Amino acid sequence: MSKVLIIGASGATGKHAVSQMLSDNVEVIAIVRPQSSLQRVYGHHEKYSEVKAEISQMSVAQLADCISQCHTVISCLGHNLSLQGIYGSPRKLVADAIKKVTAAICSLNRRAKTKVILMSTTGVSNLNIQEYVPLSQRVVVAVLRLVLPPQVDNELAAAHLRVHVGKEHPHVQWVCVRPDSLFDEQEVTTYYLEHSPTSNVVFDALRTSRINVANFMKRLVTEDELWRQWQGKMPVIYNSGP
Repeated sequence: MSKVLIIGASGATGKHAVSQMLSDNVEVIAIVRPQSSLQRVYGHHEKYSEVKAEISQMSVAQLADCISQCHTVISCLGHNLSLQGIYGSPRKLVADAIKKVTAAICSLNRRAKTKVILMSTTGVSNLNIQEYVPLSQRVVVAVLRLVLPPQVDNELAAAHLRVHVGKEHPHVQWVCVRPDSLFDEQEVTTYYLEHSPTSNVVFDALRTSRINVANFMKRLVTEDELWRQWQGKMPVIYNSGP
């Protein structure tokens, strides 16, 4: 079964994820907000279908119905960079969605494990390993937790997979992808992966193109060896070169 459910498919990275999957002949079900349909772009594609819904308003049963058709769920959810998007409701958009996804997967009680790929950020530390975090970065992130709800949301989403799901869950396998400073690029370029950030993510952030993030997530879906390498981990992805 080569079918993927993408949540947040109409976002800046989600659109690339849809395109990357379809280009590799992977069937996609996209969950998009009612006002953000991608039918005009992908409606002609025989392997594309979409569900118009606010993920925060979907029930576990409704989400399970979508997931029942898929072997992988990808979350490209994020908060819009506006006052409403950052401080409005729902403040725990990503974390609540990931919790709902894993609850839906468990309700299906399938013998084969369902893969979950979460797009996160280098601002979220992997507490399962000893990551070096400079003091200046720790101070800034601590402040961000107080003033920017998306920081807490991203941390809670990753913690749900890392702590509550873990590496030996009977129904769920996961990878948490951590790009650094995101920017737009039209083509996939060379990139590399690290277990932890290699620079100060606040004062010396490196660059990661959204299309490269989407390409890596597509490869996690289609390349079994790559999935085995990173399953249960939080790889950091950087663009190569300037």
